[in-house]
Amino acid sequence: MKALFKSSFVVSLMTITSRITGFLRDLVFAHVFGAAAGLDAFLVAFRIPNFLRRLFAEGAFSQAFVPVLSEYKQTRTEQETQAFIDNLARTMFLTLFTITLIAILITPWLIWIFAPGFAHDPIRHDLTVSMLRITFPYLLLISLTALISGILNTYSSFAIPAFIPNLLNFALIGAAIFLAPHFKQPVTALAWGVFIGGIAQLLFQLPFVAKLKMMPHLCFKKTIQDDGTKRVLRLMLPAVFGVSVAQISILVDTLFASFLQPGSLSWLYYSDRLTSFPLGVFGVAIATVILPHLAKKHAIKSSVEFSETLDWALKLILIIALPAMISIIILAKPLLTTLFAYGKFLSSDVIMTSKSLIGFALGIPAFMLVKILASGFYSQQNTKTPVKIAIIAMLSNIVLDVILIFPLKHAGLALATSLTSTLNAGLLGWTLLRHKFYIPCSPWKKFFLQLLFANSALTVVLYCLNLDFATWLAFNSISRIWHLALICCAAIITYLATLWFSGIRVKDFVK
Repeated sequence: MKALFKSSFVVSLMTITSRITGFLRDLVFAHVFGAAAGLDAFLVAFRIPNFLRRLFAEGAFSQAFVPVLSEYKQTRTEQETQAFIDNLARTMFLTLFTITLIAILITPWLIWIFAPGFAHDPIRHDLTVSMLRITFPYLLLISLTALISGILNTYSSFAIPAFIPNLLNFALIGAAIFLAPHFKQPVTALAWGVFIGGIAQLLFQLPFVAKLKMMPHLCFKKTIQDDGTKRVLRLMLPAVFGVSVAQISILVDTLFASFLQPGSLSWLYYSDRLTSFPLGVFGVAIATVILPHLAKKHAIKSSVEFSETLDWALKLILIIALPAMISIIILAKPLLTTLFAYGKFLSSDVIMTSKSLIGFALGIPAFMLVKILASGFYSQQNTKTPVKIAIIAMLSNIVLDVILIFPLKHAGLALATSLTSTLNAGLLGWTLLRHKFYIPCSPWKKFFLQLLFANSALTVVLYCLNLDFATWLAFNSISRIWHLALICCAAIITYLATLWFSGIRVKDFVK
């Protein structure tokens, strides 16, 4: 497990840099654009291709491609592996290029499907249409980037794929600061930032995959006759639902939120960004690292080591996810005030965003567990089971959205997403256990008691040290940062000390 821990640490470290630049991006957004109708329009224009990116590029495609490529690496020649990569790259390019052209032509209809509430607001509708035509090619660019990332991850090169999200953040920050003043609608600059960022992410990885001598080649004279490509495409179809239920739920939230008051989409966006930090830094990182490892163990029929790997990942996730959930719930307003309450982001925006932030935070453990548990299925090239579970979760999300949107408005949509992901994680875990795909290798009762002790101590410390909302608003930026840093340091020390006192050691995860 030492190699897994090291790889997870590298990916987490690289991902932390992207989350930091992502926060800087959101700070710039809040300061320059606030939570206004224009930003709502951009979020829809970016969310549609970004949703498809998470669904296909990071979700279904990665989960289908990496196990098949791992198998090729283990059992096929280098020439056969290269042919597989080339065929898949050509298929992906032609398909997504066609989809992009069609999407640009039917953009107004896409807005009507994904944000029907904008039909009653001509300004937001027209602005969203113009920006979506700029942002949609990002799907093609980032999907090709995901192909190259999958190759690098399979060959144990994790740092570069984990770093490239920084390039999109840099492009968006630059667009907001330098390009926005030159547009009649300043927020339109963000759409061009997405396009520029997509190009940068793709080009940045090319030298590294070329060094591996696994560069995809787009030679359209060749015919696509490859068993591996067909298997990836076949595995992708059900995997579209299985790994990305949380993203589908968020898109459903967007549809419902388009009918709410202006600013609702922005409040959901800022709260989602905060809860995505632990998911991206740890959940995605660990899932990225264990997927090729699980696929390898399944390929050599080592069921014990397969379960040991899942055991390791699940415990590490819970150690991280539970304190993250508690901390964000208790410090919702202090976090938002410290990070965003400047410029056009008002105190009323802090209050409204905190409501959806708490709703999303309740689902942090489930969001992270889904990533790990789904990898347990996809590493075995089993996509049918997760899709059945995903359909149940998606239907539940729609029902919960309808029920909770009336009393809780946008916060109800966030809570529905968390409840849906919890259901998804529970069903995935129960199925793995029932079919004995995963057999726990160590005592879990003691581990849960240790977590309960540590997180209880953490909760007490956070409640005692937190200040009232009026005090946070009265602080200047330096005082906010200073007080929040002190609280976080005290909380981290308390949590780590109680974990150590209860018997949990770092060596337990690296031996």
